[in-house]
Amino acid sequence: MKMKIFAALFLAAAAVFLGTACSKDSAEIKIGISIPSADHGWTGGVVYWAQQAKQDLEKANPDVKVIVSSAKDSAEQVDQIERMLVQGIKTLVVLPNEPEPLLNVCKKVKDSGVKLVVVDRGLPENIADVMVAGDNPGFGRTAAEAMAKRLNGKGRIVIMEGVPCQVNTDRVEAFREVMKNYPEIEIMASGASNWSTEKGLTLMENFLQKFPEIDAVWTGDDDVLAGALKAYEESGRSDIDFFIGGGGSKAIIKRIMSGDSLVPLTVTYPPRMIYVAAEEGLKLTRGGQASQARLVVPAEVIDVSNAEENYFPDSAY
Repeated sequence: MKMKIFAALFLAAAAVFLGTACSKDSAEIKIGISIPSADHGWTGGVVYWAQQAKQDLEKANPDVKVIVSSAKDSAEQVDQIERMLVQGIKTLVVLPNEPEPLLNVCKKVKDSGVKLVVVDRGLPENIADVMVAGDNPGFGRTAAEAMAKRLNGKGRIVIMEGVPCQVNTDRVEAFREVMKNYPEIEIMASGASNWSTEKGLTLMENFLQKFPEIDAVWTGDDDVLAGALKAYEESGRSDIDFFIGGGGSKAIIKRIMSGDSLVPLTVTYPPRMIYVAAEEGLKLTRGGQASQARLVVPAEVIDVSNAEENYFPDSAY
């Protein structure tokens, strides 16, 4: 008899426990963050800040679960987003590998009643609840103005462009537009580096062979800058006054902090924007309003005056 009573009590307790567990799981708010894999420095930074967002948001909000996935290509990213929908996410924060292939699955997200925050690379159709983007024209303008100032409005420069795409076009056109105000600054050449350290090294070697004197170089990217600096330092030349990169990598910021005259500054295009997007996603998830429909993270100069506060040694970028 005692055994029967004990068994009944045990089953009742188990039922209460399971019911509580199921209730807790169903009450849990899930936010998905879908990003590209860390295939170069900047996307490595995106992965780092996505994980940081997960850690901070979950710590501050015990009822929130953040699911982070990274994909090597668009097909894998679509599959991962489909799985997130099955898991019951309430909001998706997505930085597309490529905008076009992600459009249909993002439409499915919206049709499912899930909030959508798109980061950096806008979709072909304006379906996002919030768009968080870097200021690409501002990125080019800020670099050009800083370069012109350091050159005192006179000099010979070369440009190292990124991957041929709208982001690159916006940056380079804005850079060139500023330089029209400085007729004594000559843009001797411009070439594609594909935002790659290796291609940056090769392109810089070509520029060094072609031009006996260069005053300054705009690499437009800190990964590219690392390759360009290696090529220049190995060449034994001393004619280049300085290089300006972009992005805000910890390796370049460390050189700025040390007072390296070749690298006096860089311009931000912060991978931390994924963290900002996750915060906006949480607002939407809780039924609140986003800060604005399009949130632009400004491009800012990092130099010796503010390098330390922008240095994140634990970051992958």
